[in-house]
Amino acid sequence: MALRKLLKLSAIASAVALAGCGGDLVINAGSGSDGGDNGGGTPPVTSKCPSFATEGASLAGVSKAVCEVTGTITSDTRLTADIAWSLNGKVTVGNDNSNSATLTIEPGTYVYGKSGADYLVVARGSKIQAVGTETAPIVMTSVNDMLGLSDEESSAEWGGLVILGKAPTNKCDQANLASCQVEAEGEAGPYGGDNPDDNSGALKYVQVRYAGFEVIPDNELNGITFAGVGRGTTVEYIQVHNNLDDGVEFFGGTVDAKYVVLTGNRDDSLDWADGWTGRMQHVLIRHNPNNSKANRAIEADNQSGNFTAEPVSKPQIANVTIIGNDFDGEDDSEGVLLRAGTAGELYNMIITGSAGMGECFEINSDESVTNTGNGEIVFRNSIIDCAEPFKNSVDGNNNVTLDAGVWFRAQPGNMVTDALLGGYIPAPNSPALGNGYNVANNVDSWFDNVDYVGAFNGTTDWTEGWTVGIHPEDDLAACPAGTSEVNSLSGRLNCQLSGDITSNVTLLAGADYVLNGRVRVGIDNTTAATLTVQPGVRIYGKSGADFLVVTRGSKIEANGTAANPIVMTSVQDIIGSPTAAGQWGGLVLLGKAPTNKCDQADLANCQVAAEGDAGNYGGANPADNSGTLNYVVVKHAGFEVIPDNELNGITFAGVGSGTKCSNIQVHQNVDDGIEMFGGSVSCKNVVLTANGDDSVDWADGWNGKLQFVLVKHAADGAKANRGIEGDNQSGNFTALPVSNPMISNMTIIGNTFDGDDDSEGLLLRAGTNAQLANFVVTGPTGMGECLEFDSAETKALAAAGTLTMTHSVIACPEAFKGDLGNGTTTEQWFLAQTGNSTAASMSDVVDGIFTIDTTTPKDMSAQDSFFEAVDFIGAIKAGNDWTAGWAVGLDD
Repeated sequence: MALRKLLKLSAIASAVALAGCGGDLVINAGSGSDGGDNGGGTPPVTSKCPSFATEGASLAGVSKAVCEVTGTITSDTRLTADIAWSLNGKVTVGNDNSNSATLTIEPGTYVYGKSGADYLVVARGSKIQAVGTETAPIVMTSVNDMLGLSDEESSAEWGGLVILGKAPTNKCDQANLASCQVEAEGEAGPYGGDNPDDNSGALKYVQVRYAGFEVIPDNELNGITFAGVGRGTTVEYIQVHNNLDDGVEFFGGTVDAKYVVLTGNRDDSLDWADGWTGRMQHVLIRHNPNNSKANRAIEADNQSGNFTAEPVSKPQIANVTIIGNDFDGEDDSEGVLLRAGTAGELYNMIITGSAGMGECFEINSDESVTNTGNGEIVFRNSIIDCAEPFKNSVDGNNNVTLDAGVWFRAQPGNMVTDALLGGYIPAPNSPALGNGYNVANNVDSWFDNVDYVGAFNGTTDWTEGWTVGIHPEDDLAACPAGTSEVNSLSGRLNCQLSGDITSNVTLLAGADYVLNGRVRVGIDNTTAATLTVQPGVRIYGKSGADFLVVTRGSKIEANGTAANPIVMTSVQDIIGSPTAAGQWGGLVLLGKAPTNKCDQADLANCQVAAEGDAGNYGGANPADNSGTLNYVVVKHAGFEVIPDNELNGITFAGVGSGTKCSNIQVHQNVDDGIEMFGGSVSCKNVVLTANGDDSVDWADGWNGKLQFVLVKHAADGAKANRGIEGDNQSGNFTALPVSNPMISNMTIIGNTFDGDDDSEGLLLRAGTNAQLANFVVTGPTGMGECLEFDSAETKALAAAGTLTMTHSVIACPEAFKGDLGNGTTTEQWFLAQTGNSTAASMSDVVDGIFTIDTTTPKDMSAQDSFFEAVDFIGAIKAGNDWTAGWAVGLDD
């Protein structure tokens, strides 16, 4: 969804909020060919303009009166929410230190400029009282935005907001501050004075969007300019979005600010100079995620013409989160630059960004470098998480005068580490939580008492409800029924699943879904429910205790697409932090198909407990239907839920043949990739990558089918065991029904892992039977054995010809292990089977994941209609890559 849609929805929401106080702003959402909503005509004017304004041209889609304000406001004036206020040129509140006035702007009011020449100035001695609310912020924006035409790349569509105060700046003659006359940018007027407590009014819940036009050549306005503004001014909950120049800039003064959001600004987001000594806390800076133009999150100066001018810039700033982008132009996206003699105290900051971001911390100028050694620059309890974290300070001969990385690491509480952010919110295991500096007690009581690093505490998102452009444009309006909204870790709407789901629930695209502990669909054989998962949905767990179970009698309908697979993963993966096996639980399907662990005389009352305390499985219905898995990827799972009991990526326990299973992947699981405990479920197009134990594991009477199975152990030699580990029943090798699956077109690519359990090919044991065809089993030097039989029962089945493996090739350094106990070695048995052969090396049989061996395949479709007739052995051939676009981990 484009940003313009979000803005329209935001406007509509504001209109709804204002309905109770007479507001009736209606933004056209695009229905109807004429762009209007009143029979194609111009929306009606619903109120008249006051005497200080003139009637302006109506706006398509806006049913409020448009009133135009121009010139200088010299008496107290109120802008009400029932009118859309248009600025005509430079509109100034009061004259400089004379004809003082207060401009009051009501909650929910829209003020807009039609061009770059339109901007609002508050002169010295006057005030602005712009106090919105969380549900009805005040919006200062462009006419394009009012018409719904602004989008993610829009900026410079009008001027901006300038506040001029009477607080000191080091550009004044310090001996004659009362007569200070420093000209502000954009010919806004003079600022500066001798009153650090000067009061220019209040900004609260105010957005400034798409501003920053070049008012005069080489002189663009900031979103909000604070020039000589005093600490008597209240600034809380402000946002500058998509400004051409800086987001906010402080020219001297003492003004403080809390809860500041600076998003998508093209130059610096937070800029200070000329002796600013104010305070800030709770600041989110995010460069445009589309990687459009950005420069520094913070650019800090004392005075460009005199680096030692007094008072020296020395703000105190705490709890800032900076997220850069990949913009690489004349000025890159960067983090913090302290220069031109500035001092400052920085606490509890997170600086991070994408891999192409420029340096995240730099100090430039000898004077600022000196301040790092004399205590005038403090930077502590902060986290830098960047690909290019530091840039050193150098002199004119390129000699290093400050090693920024060494200095930063030496300061108390600082870390160079993964901040574990989900969007801008710290994950539950983030080092940002609990490691903050208590600035309220140790620095200044003006600050809020916090114990976290960055702008957010991990549970509360204070940007919700009043900001624009930082919550994904395709978010759902609300979480689906059966889920509950929780703090977002992914940058979009997050909806939580908890406990037992006892009625049908649909996980709609447009949100991410978080598991809270063991989540079960239905109650075993008593309360049936269906969990429907739409294509593109992501489901994640925060810890190993989080896993998803589908109980007997219930279903999961997870039907993704190649372009929009359904992904079940860990919070680390969601937030872009390093991933590993075992970061959450996994997916468990419990069905009512037979297993040989049941009493075969009483299958209907079977009660076999699944691993991980998931619940019971088994029954009398081999055709039982647990739903659909199609284009589903399960990643980074397999946590040890209870001691010595790890979950598989996907557990199929007593799952019946009525269940549809295709295009599934398990990637980087601690335990097995997929494991079948009895049942008769069948699957096609299965990818199993980098799993720590067996990739395919079966036991307890499974008699389903598989075709097109790609197993690839981790390319870096990380822990792996068997491509297939097949059992009948570990407690009774002859238990009935005997495991007897049919598997065709499988490729197993091992690695060099050599531990307690090596990377191996196939181990068939514990009395299992099997019908195998069209296999490619291979791996590098250092891989363990590729085919082995264990247990007298399994060997007897092979010797009798009941267990078969045909039309296959093995190309392994250690191809075979053991014998059948009748004088026939495993190698002799294999080569005696129809169409089998061995090859010297992996390069003889596969090119990457593609089969290049020319063994003639067996037509398994002649035996069972589940199978497709193919002209190749192994899982996949060049020119027919069914993994493309949805599977992960295959590029190594």
